[in-house]
Amino acid sequence: MFSVNLQNSTYTVEKSHHDILVNHQPLTWDIKWIDDRRIHLIKGNESIEAELISIDHDTKSLQVRLGYQTATLELKDRFDLLLEKMGMTNSGTGSLKEIKAPMPGLILDLKVIAGDVVKKGDVVLILEAMKMENIIKSPGDGVVKEVKVNLKQSVEKNQVLIQF
Repeated sequence: MFSVNLQNSTYTVEKSHHDILVNHQPLTWDIKWIDDRRIHLIKGNESIEAELISIDHDTKSLQVRLGYQTATLELKDRFDLLLEKMGMTNSGTGSLKEIKAPMPGLILDLKVIAGDVVKKGDVVLILEAMKMENIIKSPGDGVVKEVKVNLKQSVEKNQVLIQF
């Protein structure tokens, strides 16, 4: 599953057995590939051609021509959606707010305290889940405001661990 942002509207897209579902509804369009960059879409009596103009892998965005208009599609895969759900994104203002537990587990080690300056990728704690040690890293730069957990504390999924 992934999400697509198109002109300030967000759509969930997933593939089921034989269907493509958009916002949990089957896509009823007839889709025919013209070549590797162009497709022909037919819905009822309407027909439109779409062409891929460019792909930006860093921002996960596509620029497409739909008929005579150009649109930018912003994509989020299941990992982006999971990070967003866990509060581990730093989009928008560019500031880090908090880190949430990605799964239930036990805090094995805390690598930061209030007042510490962390950079993106710094290890902030170790979480044991299902007998595995999971290294939790900072998704961005920031200053630790408060560590909300203690050593050997059990935590639930999505529980706030660290605030910035």
